[in-house]
Amino acid sequence: MTTKKITTSDDRPQIDKFKDAARELECDDDEQRFRDRLRGLVRQKPKEKGEP
Repeated sequence: MTTKKITTSDDRPQIDKFKDAARELECDDDEQRFRDRLRGLVRQKPKEKGEP
């Protein structure tokens, strides 16, 4: 049984590919900006009576 190494035309480390993809999607490391964007996507479930 032989195994072949799968190669791509881009032999950069996976982390570099990930960073490039994140830049293309205009992602960043700002935690507050992330929370603000998340709030725009997710609606909070209303609290039921008796819940704090």
